[in-house]
Amino acid sequence: MLELNLIRENPEFVKERLGIKNFEAGIILQHILELDKIRRDTKNKLDQCLAESKNISKEIGALLQAGKTLDVNVLKERTAELKVLTKTLDDAMRQAETQQNQLLIQLPNFPHPSVKPGKTAEDNEIVQSEGVIPVLAENAVPHWELCQRYNIIDFELGNKITGSGFPVYRGQGARLQRALINFFLDEGIKAGYLEYQPPLLVNEASGYGTGQLPDKDGQMYYINEDNLYLIPTAEVPVTNFYRDVILKESDLPIKNIAYSSCFRREAGSYGKDVRGLNRLHQFDKVEIVQIQHPEKSWAALEEMREHVVDLLQKLELPFRILRLCGGDMSFASAMTYDMEVYSAAQQRWLEVSSVSNFETFQSNRMKLRYKDTTGKIRLLHTLNGSALALPRIVAAMLENNQTEKGILIPAVLQPYTGFELIS
Repeated sequence: MLELNLIRENPEFVKERLGIKNFEAGIILQHILELDKIRRDTKNKLDQCLAESKNISKEIGALLQAGKTLDVNVLKERTAELKVLTKTLDDAMRQAETQQNQLLIQLPNFPHPSVKPGKTAEDNEIVQSEGVIPVLAENAVPHWELCQRYNIIDFELGNKITGSGFPVYRGQGARLQRALINFFLDEGIKAGYLEYQPPLLVNEASGYGTGQLPDKDGQMYYINEDNLYLIPTAEVPVTNFYRDVILKESDLPIKNIAYSSCFRREAGSYGKDVRGLNRLHQFDKVEIVQIQHPEKSWAALEEMREHVVDLLQKLELPFRILRLCGGDMSFASAMTYDMEVYSAAQQRWLEVSSVSNFETFQSNRMKLRYKDTTGKIRLLHTLNGSALALPRIVAAMLENNQTEKGILIPAVLQPYTGFELIS
């Protein structure tokens, strides 16, 4: 959530920055400022009433000691009037505050100055490209055919027991999944991240805190009876560890890593781009999360980007990094790098990671703060990234490494899989 002080002090700047995300904020900002004036004026009147009530209480005590009962009765009548007025003003102030917050949560985070305007993924900026795109044999096939040929992932069985987008991994396929998860976690721990295993269900406050709610309500699986949501990413529970927490400056930085299954409805997805592992409703992912001092968060973003690059290099996958344009960024992000690997059999790039800095957008929602060296309470910056999401990594790995003898396993994974070839 954007900070109210910034909107109050420079609404035109906020409007301009949100325009980079193709978000027309003029009317909402106007209503927010109108409600802010009502709320502040009402609060001033409420404070005056409370102060008068306090003064009257002191006067009544003094008059009772002096035996001036008649004057006391007059003041008690005024106290009764103030009590009614105080209740009315308090209700009005709370109503204005509620309406203001309902508008504030509709505003996305505004992008960092380095983010370029644009409307779609076609406008994203390629900032790094590395690796050699493999040239496959003429009889090479896409990963969904390889999964069937080697009996490592069963899409039909998953469709039978649950539905489309819930594959079943078996044999060498299941071991490959476990190998990737352990490899990603081990690499994260080496980089200084603390491992967690979070719940797969979160409450409404957690979804709101990281910005999934209300923005992505339709994409999340919801359990009505318990008012809980299946997580779309471990970012949600791990970042919410620190909701309503005031940290010490000496606690920073906080670097956490977590593996989880992730659940996304992916409503409206269809066509060839969702075949096989390209787009699932349930998938595995390792997530890295940082809670950072505001002056150090942008350096931390580059550090997280390099961590993901290191993973892709060790997996020997050709990749590229995009800096997203305003129109392709998420609701909550101030800047995002997308990492894509090349899928040789499909001849297309597949997104496998997003690494983002949210600045104070999430921490303002969560009331995640720290006490600086002067004792002042300030909002922290939050960051997260996929390190990595498994499905498209597996898809590219299977396709790019297919041979006549089987599918080669990258050397870095072989100690985890226990085999060099899927055959």
